[in-house]
Amino acid sequence: MTELPANRIDRRLAELGIALPAAAAPVANYVPAVVSAGLLIVSGQLPFGAGGGIDAHHKGKLGGEVNPPEGSEAARRCALNVLAQARAALGSLDRIVRVVRLGGFINCRPHFDEIAPVMNGASDLMVEIFGEAGRHARSTVGVAQLPLDACVEVEAMFEVTA
Repeated sequence: MTELPANRIDRRLAELGIALPAAAAPVANYVPAVVSAGLLIVSGQLPFGAGGGIDAHHKGKLGGEVNPPEGSEAARRCALNVLAQARAALGSLDRIVRVVRLGGFINCRPHFDEIAPVMNGASDLMVEIFGEAGRHARSTVGVAQLPLDACVEVEAMFEVTA
C-alpha cells in the first residue's frame, strides 16, 4: 500500500479556501462520533455557522421558507460540520480512507421533490475534498421536522485507518 503524504486533506482544504468550524457540542443525549471496526460514524450534523447558530435562511422547510439553493448551501455546511467532528474524533482527516456513506434528512413540505439536488451540497463537497475516495453511497429522506428547525441534517460513515 502506498504511503500518503501527511496533511494532504488540510492542504486540499486550504486549496479550496475552506476553513472547518469547531466541532459542535451535541444538542441531546448522544456522542458526536464513534470509531468501531475501521469505521468512523458521525452523528447527524446541523447547518451551524461560524457563530455556532443556524442562520435564518437555513431554518424552516424546503418548498416553504427555504429555497433549494439555500438548502444545498445548508447541506454543504452540514458536511463541513461532519468533517469538523471527524477531525475531532480522529485527530487528522488524513486517517479517512474513503467516504462510505452519507445520510441526508431534508425538512420539507409535502410534495417537495428536489431533496436529491439539495443533498448534493454535501455530496459534492466530499468529492471536492477527497476526490474519488469521496464518492459514496447515500440516502436522502424528506422529513416533517428537524432539531432546532434546521432545514437539513447530514450524517456520515467513513472508512478509517488505525
